[in-house]
Amino acid sequence: MEVDTGNKALLLDRDGVINVDKGYVGRVEAFEFLPGIFDLCRIALDAGLLPIIITNQAGIGRGYYSEDDFQTLTEWMLGEFRARRIDIGRVYHCPYHPEAGLSEYRRESFDRKPNPGMILRARDDFGLDLSRSVLVGDKDSDIEAGRAAGVGFNIKLLHEPLTASAPDRLEFGTLQAIRDWLARAFAGPVAR
Repeated sequence: MEVDTGNKALLLDRDGVINVDKGYVGRVEAFEFLPGIFDLCRIALDAGLLPIIITNQAGIGRGYYSEDDFQTLTEWMLGEFRARRIDIGRVYHCPYHPEAGLSEYRRESFDRKPNPGMILRARDDFGLDLSRSVLVGDKDSDIEAGRAAGVGFNIKLLHEPLTASAPDRLEFGTLQAIRDWLARAFAGPVAR
């Protein structure tokens, strides 16, 4: 199913947004999808946003799992999305950590959030208009990366009931609430 994205993306963090963050998830048996992620991606596609994953993966750098483990898990995860007729544009990951990485993984990286490197690579690879794109993350570093890259809508998933949100921040307690906001914010014909 080809979808015209109009050069907009739904940029998703992985751990804590797509799956339950159990701390350095690197194998299929530890991966548990968060409720609502498939519906969110479907709504995004219907609204003309291409889902793209941007994820720090310091578990590789720390030696908890290998690049091959990560790729195996990623292929399985993408297969689960495809089985639900959701195509993910690409998965960008950063295995580096400036202090905790082992050998070649211990270094600064422009890709490691809160730096915007992965988002900017996605912009260049897909010709994205980031000002019309949406980022969903569950950590401040995700939101900082989105702002640094010029993403128009940076949404923080809080994983808890939300009583009030600051007027200048998009914060929601569930993926379902983000889905509902997205459906309203991008309602109607796909804008070009």
